[in-house]
Amino acid sequence: MTQEMQEVTDVIPKEISALVDQGVQLRRDGKVQEALVVYKQAAAMSGAPGVVFFNLGNALMDSGNLVDARKAFEEALQRDPTMEPAALQLARCAVRMNDPKQARELFAQILKANPNHFTAWLEAGHLCRQLGIPAQALISYQRAVMVAPDRWEGVLSLARELEDAGRFEEAAAQYHRALPLASEKPGGIRQVHRLMSRYRLERGDTARALESMRQTLGMMRIEKPEPDVNERADVQIDLGEILMRLGLHEEAHRAFERASVATSETVLSRLAAQSFQNNLWVEAQEVLKRNVELHPNSAPAYWNLAHSYAESWMMEEAMEALAKAEAIAPQPGAKSMRASVAGRLGDADTAMRLYSELSEEEGPRSAMRSSAAMSSLYSDSLTAQEVAKLHRDLFAPLGQNARAASSFKNDRDPKKRLKLGMVSGDFHHQHPVNIFMQPVLARLDKTQFEVTIYHTGVSHDEQTQLARKRVDHWVSCATLTEVQLVRRIEADGIDILMDLAGHTSLQRVGMLAQRTAPVQATFLGYPGSTGVPNIDWMLADSVVVPQGAEALCTEQVMRLPNTVFCYAPEANYPFPKYNEEHAKRPLTFGSFNNVPKLTPHTLKLWAQVLKAVPDSRLLLKAPSFKDESAIKVFRERLEKEGVDASRLEFRGPVGLTDMMAEYADVDIALDPVPYNGGTTTLQAMWMGVPVVVKEGNNFVSRMGASFMRAAALPEWVAKDDAEYVQIAARMAQDRQSLLKLKQGLRDRQLALPAWNVDTYTRDMEKALRSMWTQFCKSK
Repeated sequence: MTQEMQEVTDVIPKEISALVDQGVQLRRDGKVQEALVVYKQAAAMSGAPGVVFFNLGNALMDSGNLVDARKAFEEALQRDPTMEPAALQLARCAVRMNDPKQARELFAQILKANPNHFTAWLEAGHLCRQLGIPAQALISYQRAVMVAPDRWEGVLSLARELEDAGRFEEAAAQYHRALPLASEKPGGIRQVHRLMSRYRLERGDTARALESMRQTLGMMRIEKPEPDVNERADVQIDLGEILMRLGLHEEAHRAFERASVATSETVLSRLAAQSFQNNLWVEAQEVLKRNVELHPNSAPAYWNLAHSYAESWMMEEAMEALAKAEAIAPQPGAKSMRASVAGRLGDADTAMRLYSELSEEEGPRSAMRSSAAMSSLYSDSLTAQEVAKLHRDLFAPLGQNARAASSFKNDRDPKKRLKLGMVSGDFHHQHPVNIFMQPVLARLDKTQFEVTIYHTGVSHDEQTQLARKRVDHWVSCATLTEVQLVRRIEADGIDILMDLAGHTSLQRVGMLAQRTAPVQATFLGYPGSTGVPNIDWMLADSVVVPQGAEALCTEQVMRLPNTVFCYAPEANYPFPKYNEEHAKRPLTFGSFNNVPKLTPHTLKLWAQVLKAVPDSRLLLKAPSFKDESAIKVFRERLEKEGVDASRLEFRGPVGLTDMMAEYADVDIALDPVPYNGGTTTLQAMWMGVPVVVKEGNNFVSRMGASFMRAAALPEWVAKDDAEYVQIAARMAQDRQSLLKLKQGLRDRQLALPAWNVDTYTRDMEKALRSMWTQFCKSK
């Protein structure tokens, strides 16, 4: 605890001092709620001096009540304007409450009164870093070092900022200067190396991060005191993350395994989070199970386990773990988790209602608004117009006081090489954004486009590394604040910023709503209009957004000449050998879509198909179906629609290559409504499985029609439910024609312009150039 964070207990009237002393001791013992009661009693007494409110503010900060903490510090300063610790805490409150303007003003006031205040200079530097003002951060760190040259924290912060500025020799001098300064603190030298490793990893400089990590590991062997099991484990987590980013996955897995011996709740929770980020789901759950065994009275331990179960589609287990967490202490995120579980079990309307309630409680910047919007796409009960209105209503406030496109200083030359930015956190194995974008990144004309990816993600694998090699610039920005990222994008001079996330996870739509680049577009990550102000364009095609449907979109529509998504997988998936045996086996319908798409309407429709095709079967495959409770739910729902359980087969998740091979077990795929299959539909066709689709009324419900029409198979597109059932029955009846189609379906795709990725990339380039040309002509 720094001097500025300690309690102030002097100059207190005798009638109040006993209460304050009691509160101080309670807070030191970790009994924050009890300390709050005592401090409030003291604050209510006549003549309570500023130090009482200062200590009250500290306890309120401990409890996470920043609003009341700020009021307490303000009251402390009212009673004693010279109380520097209260002024510093007030500035910290402003930082944590995302009020950078007030925070900067408060730091400035402190430094005006005391130009030699080391902590104020240091934390002002940290704030400038968060705000993306590197020059001011550098000055603040330099002043911190000047006023306290023996404090290693300031020296190391200066080294970090110098490295960020590319001044590596100067940075190295400060880095090495920090080491002897830290040696007076037990374990201080390894702490300096470890912090520098983390700083470098945040910047995306994995080679230098590994260099500092090696120094950390070396010092752990010789520096006293020796690290305990939890410090060793925490360092192994850092090492594992570095190795993952370097593509050394086996070595990273061994580091994570070494970390699993930890006993600390915090360290085990961090290990589980890192494991999840790197798709080690089973390992993460084992860590979390151990965590609750070691800490059976910890609500956060049970909460983390519940969250992991929900993410792994183990809904019954998730609800049990959540109940245990709530039995120990109230869980603010419980409603959000229940909404997530409802959505994953196909109850879109309940999920949407819960997310909407949370978004109202949390305000315009709530991430729950994106969750509510996403849930609406799955709803059987909303019309296309209602979905569009909901999106507009949810996100209109984000555009207030936005920057004008005309304010950007970019050179408006319609023929220049364009600086194209892409915002995404999804360049990793199996993610649809990665699958569709990798071939495009490989083919973009580098003489026409200078490409920068702003990577908001936390997962890194060989696909991440591949994407990084295919673009001109890669900015790791998972740890950047919105303000930092906005400043970085403007500093990079981006002409067109392409959002690849929409309202999915790791999105930054609030940033786009305030305008970050002169031209902004959304593509691929979200199947429809975002409703977000100041996103200028949406890439589409003439089927997903036909002429006359523009009113459903807040963006202008830029239509590609063929289909909006071009499936051109770079992995080799052997095509099944479809022979006469396939024509003789019981006909199998199938869907590999995630269960939120299996809405009541969809299940009723598929039940009608099964009734129309006697002796046919339905194969449902999804991550949820590794969970017996999920299988039970959907089996019962289909049985209520008149489907005998003997005609149903459920399969859980496997690796992508094995999943693709399983399409050989499906004769005809059934597209869900209203949220059509995207990647799954195209994967089915790639593996020789045609898809029955229904042409709906908005982007998300017309994707299947777009794909089948682009494949020159309009006869597979239904205009309503009745025709959907008729098409499925007719195609199932003519087994020889079906077999012939299956045998040549991949060849058909490869022969059509819609699936030529070179043509598709050129079409996309023309669309981007058209966006820029129109901007250049605008005032």
